[in-house]
Amino acid sequence: METYDPHKSTTEVRQANPRKMNMRVLLMSMLGIIVLFVIVYLIYTLAQPNPT
Repeated sequence: METYDPHKSTTEVRQANPRKMNMRVLLMSMLGIIVLFVIVYLIYTLAQPNPT
């Protein structure tokens, strides 16, 4: 595998970046999905009539 940095080996080039951008994307999307489900759940429960 040809690398663009002559000072790094192929193993070092394949490593994740130290800023953890992939983890940020995963966490933000997971939080977005959780918030979406909470909103849907609240709308569903508030729309139900009170039992008598």
